Order: sequence, then C-alpha cells, then structure tokens
Amino acid sequence: MGGMNLLDKPLHAAAAVLLAAALLEIGWLHLLEGLEGRVSDLFVRSQAAALAPDPEIVIVDVDEPSLARMQDAAGKFPWPRSVYADLVLGIESQKPRAIVFDILFAEEDTRDRESDRAFNRALKGLNNVYFPTQHLDAAGDAGGVPIAQVAGVLGLERGESVRPDARIQLLPPQAVDEEHWQRSGVINFLADRDGVGRRYWVAKPAYGWRLPSLPARVARGLGYPVPGAESIVLNWRGSEGAFRHISFADLYEDFGRKKRTRAADELTDKIVIVGATAAGLGDFRVTPISNVYPGAEILATAIDNLKNQRWMRETPDYARMVLVALLLALVLAAFRLRRNAVETGVALAIVSAALLGTQYAALNARFLLPVAVPLLFAWVLYLFGAMLAYLREKRTREQAVRLFSRFLNPDVVRRIVDQGETIESLSGKTRQISILFSDIRGFTTLSETRPPQEIVALLNRYFSRQVAVVFRHGGTLDKFIGDCIMAFWGAPLEDPRHAEHAVAAALEMQQVLLEFKKELGEAGRDFDVGIGIHTGSAVVGFIGAEQKLDYTAIGDSVNLASRIEGLTKEAQCRILVSRETAAACHNSLAFSSRGSYKVKGRTQEVELLEPRAESA
Repeated sequence: MGGMNLLDKPLHAAAAVLLAAALLEIGWLHLLEGLEGRVSDLFVRSQAAALAPDPEIVIVDVDEPSLARMQDAAGKFPWPRSVYADLVLGIESQKPRAIVFDILFAEEDTRDRESDRAFNRALKGLNNVYFPTQHLDAAGDAGGVPIAQVAGVLGLERGESVRPDARIQLLPPQAVDEEHWQRSGVINFLADRDGVGRRYWVAKPAYGWRLPSLPARVARGLGYPVPGAESIVLNWRGSEGAFRHISFADLYEDFGRKKRTRAADELTDKIVIVGATAAGLGDFRVTPISNVYPGAEILATAIDNLKNQRWMRETPDYARMVLVALLLALVLAAFRLRRNAVETGVALAIVSAALLGTQYAALNARFLLPVAVPLLFAWVLYLFGAMLAYLREKRTREQAVRLFSRFLNPDVVRRIVDQGETIESLSGKTRQISILFSDIRGFTTLSETRPPQEIVALLNRYFSRQVAVVFRHGGTLDKFIGDCIMAFWGAPLEDPRHAEHAVAAALEMQQVLLEFKKELGEAGRDFDVGIGIHTGSAVVGFIGAEQKLDYTAIGDSVNLASRIEGLTKEAQCRILVSRETAAACHNSLAFSSRGSYKVKGRTQEVELLEPRAESA
C-alpha cells in the first residue's frame, strides 16, 4: 500500500548521486575515459579496415630486411648520417612535396663529423625536409634550457601568458644546421589515461608556449590549414601497414645503381616519411588499431588527417551530460511507474543498442559520440532500481502471505502469491461466489455449565476442525462473527465449481459436528449448527484500515446467505441452500426442497433446498 512508496526514496537518492557523479566524471574527472575509449576503439577497428589512407603519403621503412642488407654498406643501426644524405638526394631528385624524418638526429656524430657535414650539404637549400623534436620528461624541465632562448630558432609559438623564466628539456635535431630547425616539430606520444594513443599533438603546451607538432609543421609548410586545438583525435585509415611502405634498403640500393630499376617518379608529389618498423628498434605504440602500432604510421595518420582535414570531431561535454540526465530520468520514470523490471531492462537494452548503433554510424561522419559512460550510469541506476523492485516485490509477497494465510489454505496462498497477486490486485473485484454461514446453536446452555476457560478451549477446538474443512474444500475463511463462521468459494482463485465445493464443505462440516457432539457426550446434547449457502454476485477484496485489513465479501448475496442460515432452525434442518446454489451444482449433488420462505429485504419468497450426502 502507501508504505511501499518509501522504497522510491533511495531510488531518487541514487539517481541524484549518479547524476552528480556523471557530471563530475564527464566534466572533470575522466576516470572512466578508458571504458569509453575501449568501446570506441572496437568500432574504430571495425571501420578502419575499409578506409583507405592517403595514397600520396609513402613510408620509406627501416624494416627488418633493411637492417640486415645495410650491414655491409652502413654497418649496424644507427647508420652514419651520410646514408641519409644519399637517401635525401635520391628522393629529392624525384620532386616530392615533403620529406619527413621520423628518426631523431638529436646528437652530433662525434666519431664521424664528415658524415654529419655530408648530410647537411644534402639538405642545403631544401625547404621541404622536416625533422622531429622530442620534449623530454617535464619533471626534468628545470634543468633544461630557457625556452625564450630557443623559441626563435625552433619556431615555438608564444601564448597569451608565458613564463619568461621557464626552462625546458628538448631534443632538437642537433645533427643538422639550425636553419632547418624551423621545420622541426614534436613527436611526443599522446596517450589517454589507459595508455592508448588516440590523439596527436597539434601544439604541445609548455609554460604558456606552444610547441608545434611535426604533422602540424608539415601541414602548414604545404599550405594546409591547421586547427587551433592542442590536439586532434585521429581518424585511423586502414589496418596496420595500410600506408604504402617502401623498404629503405630497396630504395637506397636503387639510388646507388647506375641504371635504376625502380620508377623514376614513384615519389613525385608524395609526402615521404622516413621511419622505422623493425621490431628491434622498438618504435611501437598502443593505438585503437593495434597494441604494437608503428610510430611511423601514427605520424603518417596525423599528417593524413591534417592534409585532408578529416580528423574526428568531438561531442561537447554538455551534450553527454544531457544524455546521461535523460537516460537516468527515463530509468527513474520507468520504476516510478512500477514498470516490470524485466521489461525496463529490455527497453534499456534496446535504447543501449540504438545509442551504440548511432555511435557507430557517427564515426562514418567523423563524429565522436561517446555513449558508454552515460549508458554505464543508466545501467547502474537500473540495477539498483531492479534490486529495489525485487525488495518491494518480496515485501509485497511476504505481506500477501501473512494476510492470505489468515483466510486461505497454505497451498492456495502459495498459488496466489506465485501468480503475482497483491492486495491491490485482489481488491474491489465483483465475482460470482458461493457464501456459507455456519452458526452454533445451543451454545448458551453449554456455556452456563462450563468454566469460561473450558468454553474458549472447546470453541477453539470446534472452529479449528471446521476451518480445516473449509480449507480442505478450497474455501476462503472470511471471518468469525461471535460463534458464527463466514466463508466463501470462488475468490480469490477462480473456481468454476464453487457452489459444489461449498455444499460439499457444508456436508462435511455436518459430519464433523456429529463427531464433535460425541466427544462432548451428554454436554453436547443441545450443541448444534445451522448452515446457510447462497450463490450470487458479490464484491470481494481487502477492506479495513491499513493497520488491519480483512479479505471479505460484501453485497446482497452475503446478506441472503446469512438469512438462509437463520431459517435453518425454522425449517428444522442443519443445511439449507438457495435455488441458485443448487442450480450451480449442475446435478452433481442431490437436493430436497424445503419449501419457500419469506426473507427480510425480499419481496418474493426464496425457495430453499437441503442437500443430501449421497450422490444424485
């Protein structure tokens, strides 16, 4: 009843707490970023395989065969810079748009300075060769160089509020002349909290300065617009190895031949990335595509995205906040409306599938629509609500068992509860039932000869036996009215043979009375009963105050059954039933007519019959 609504309070409180937690998570904490990323990664992998990378981006690959074949010409890796000088001259002869090194030239070769000089001679006058820079661990920046001193030569961008005294630890391309440093950019791996690299720097912030990334340098140098954001979410193209790879050794060896075998224009108008995928060099990172994704391909992906303006666009945080609020509100409403928990779960599963499908489709439009975190909070509320619903149902069942056990056989109680019936569902029903009244006669004489305690014990014994008969025949005990028993058949469980069962119970009650009279001996000579039964329409349900409810039947049919019982003494028989009850037995029992009687409240006389114990 009304008290069960108290279970809604923790549900509302949980919804409020989850909403607050979701807003904090989405807006500030990002502790569940990994979960969101993993779901997105699954979709990204499934779509990326069908997307072709830019064919104008080519990777000259320091692969495993190159390390082996270059041994004689260049020795072990790292190779002398003169090797790269030959490579640059060979590539440049084909008129590429850009040559981008993904190999750090952070130190001068003190053992072979001529090699460095050869490299710089090859670079002389070229303005389309780009080099990587690395920002070392920020914890050691205090021991680095003043940013202001290197900002100009490295082409760092000044922000609105720089720290003039800030220092930084950078690894610039010190092996090449400073005139080329303006075309260098950071290649620091940008990982999310779960260690997966889904983004690439556009400009890495440092003490108010902006350190342009290598892809951003290349894009600007080629005349492509670059976003003002610090980073972009990469739009992965193809699976690992999707970009065209040319083995470093193949190209280097061909450049050294007098008569080349490779096409003379294979790198014309290409963006050529010189990087390494050999396992021994360890340039691998965790990405949505693979846990061992080559750094050169990450760089190629970033350049591809900037060149073609196809990085992923992100959903603003407020949109996700609105989504989580809406999902929580829908779940809360479902439980407030007392929807079945299973149905609510199915509905939420359908909504989840639809949102995840939308997220998948949005990726095709280069739009990130992360829904995993909002769905997680919605499912947490659902599980909490389902638990409360279970507790509510358990409480209702227990209450139903307590109440029904006062009126019904325990087996019947179990059947009712298993059907999910409640106090509310069983109240206010108009049913066709058979009502029985059984009143004791001669009780006054008996009570005058016995002590009160003995009389109470005697009545309890008698009523216990008669109630057992009612239950045995599937009846519902309505109440005790003084020394009268009221019972009915046909509710709360449907019983098409309720009239027959009521009459059968009355006949057995008569037999139990006779056995009880024998036990009383001479004292029970005047102890007798009158039983009246009528079949008709009545309103049945739980009636009373919340503190004390009774399952009872009310209506004119009940009044008539009571008056029929009162006529048993006048008719000089123990059991009388109405013509309606006899007819409802469908000839399964034999009856003898006892005439028609005037009944209070009825203009016409009522025909009454006496059932016989033998079958018809």
